Amino acid sequence: MAIFSVYVVNKAGGLIYQYDNYVPRAEVEKTFSFPLDLVLKIHDEKVVVSFGQRDGIRGIKFIVLADPRQSGVDGLLRKIYEIYSDFALKNPFYSLEMPIRCELFDQNLKSALEIAEKAGTFGPGS
Repeated sequence: MAIFSVYVVNKAGGLIYQYDNYVPRAEVEKTFSFPLDLVLKIHDEKVVVSFGQRDGIRGIKFIVLADPRQSGVDGLLRKIYEIYSDFALKNPFYSLEMPIRCELFDQNLKSALEIAEKAGTFGPGS
């Protein structure tokens, strides 16, 4: 199982965080425009896009690109929201709508992705 990328998009449609967890051999062009138009075509059933939006932070979207066989993506999105709340929003040097540049956020996101890939699921209490 694999989790390819994690993106955080602000309410204006700007990309404020991108992490490529697994880089495939063939490079894929990534383009973003406002408003965020995502049109994905099924190609060998290799990528699944999951959107997550929590009521606490209106307009912030968490996007995970993962293998369709990866289970627990919804739990992973909840964990990413929790990490964002704990390490980005509580950081006194972080401003809303600005790119996330926080080392603790990066470290905790990477460990959450490792756990999700190894376990295949991300349940409560993880």
